[in-house]
Amino acid sequence: MSIFTRKPAAEQTFDAATTALEDITGDYTIDPSHSRIGFSARHAMVTTVRGAFKEFEGTAHIDAANPSASSVSLTIKTASIDTGSADRDGHLASADFFDAAVNPDITFRSTKVEKVDDDTWSITGDLSIKGVTKPVTIAFDETGSAKDPFGNLRVGFEGATSINRKDWDLTWNAALETGGVLVSEKVKLEFDVSAIKNV
Repeated sequence: MSIFTRKPAAEQTFDAATTALEDITGDYTIDPSHSRIGFSARHAMVTTVRGAFKEFEGTAHIDAANPSASSVSLTIKTASIDTGSADRDGHLASADFFDAAVNPDITFRSTKVEKVDDDTWSITGDLSIKGVTKPVTIAFDETGSAKDPFGNLRVGFEGATSINRKDWDLTWNAALETGGVLVSEKVKLEFDVSAIKNV
């Protein structure tokens, strides 16, 4: 049943919403309405600007017994970037940065998955931005699993990593009169993921 389809009140079983799953092994689809793919970067050397991509889709295969058999695939719509400023979003989507008209997608495809401890996974994969593909490693914390009120089996993960945007040909900048540059090269990527098990 779709997360957007509600059962009649008499059939809803809200007491199941906090039930942890004993085994999360399976194939999953990311639920974008309950997930966030965000980023942050320093601006003008004095503050941090945060944003997110509003449109994305992804899948994951989780093998709890054999983590190396797990995999992740993610596609982000570049033009869906949202920092709360239409002018800034337009600049980021332009040829100065992502060139969204030519490069509509940002993709991540895992190449190696490891279980670090009971709650932490290390996922290495190929991140492709603006026609450039580089490997990145993201540490993910397993935040929980449950059967939601609509019968969906869910897992949650939170992860983050930092990259140098110049490695992906995102080189635009402007010098400040007081020294330094307008936009930091270091960008933090943030992932808050809720995924639904396929049936």
